Amino acid sequence: MVCSLACWLAGCSGAPEKKPDAPPPKIEQAPAGFRAKFETSKGDFVIEVTREWAPRGADRFYELVKTGFYDNQRFFRVRPTFVVQWGVHGSPKISRLWANMRILDDPVKQPNRRGAVSFAMAGPASRTTQVFINMADNSKTLDKSGFAVFGKVAAGMEVVEKLYAGYGEMAPRGTGPDQNKIEMEGNAYLEAKFPRLDFIRKATIATDGHK
Repeated sequence: MVCSLACWLAGCSGAPEKKPDAPPPKIEQAPAGFRAKFETSKGDFVIEVTREWAPRGADRFYELVKTGFYDNQRFFRVRPTFVVQWGVHGSPKISRLWANMRILDDPVKQPNRRGAVSFAMAGPASRTTQVFINMADNSKTLDKSGFAVFGKVAAGMEVVEKLYAGYGEMAPRGTGPDQNKIEMEGNAYLEAKFPRLDFIRKATIATDGHK
């Protein structure tokens, strides 16, 4: 296999690093358990996070949701039999603020089965802001590649299944969006070239603690 699964689920483009435009935001420790509600163009879904599963990943996800980072973002990769992925900000300037804010790895404690949520990455200690929902049981391949599950879809999986998937795999493997261009041009590129992509209207912390 020419390209590893880590490449397929890259959390960074491999482009030259740029210095951030401002000091990075402070990362806040997440509660032991919380839910994040995603209001999307197709309806709502809820991700339930268990910090014990992947503490570093949970903390980063909590901060991203709390600060509104995911608002108005496109689901730029929708593979119905593999993953749904998002996490590149619509503003290139904001994307640059987070580009070098990598977090250390978490051990894999939960399987990457259908509905499980993990951070995308491009090798060890490379997680930043991109996350994905497993649309199938990918545990045999993704677990051994180090993709640490930090949560699961607790409600609204039927909404995730309806997200527009017509553009196929991302470039260059397919005819979908080019991640380098997303990072450089933001939502302007996606709106012009891939107008049918579904998007996140707003993401919020629904509850601090599991019900």
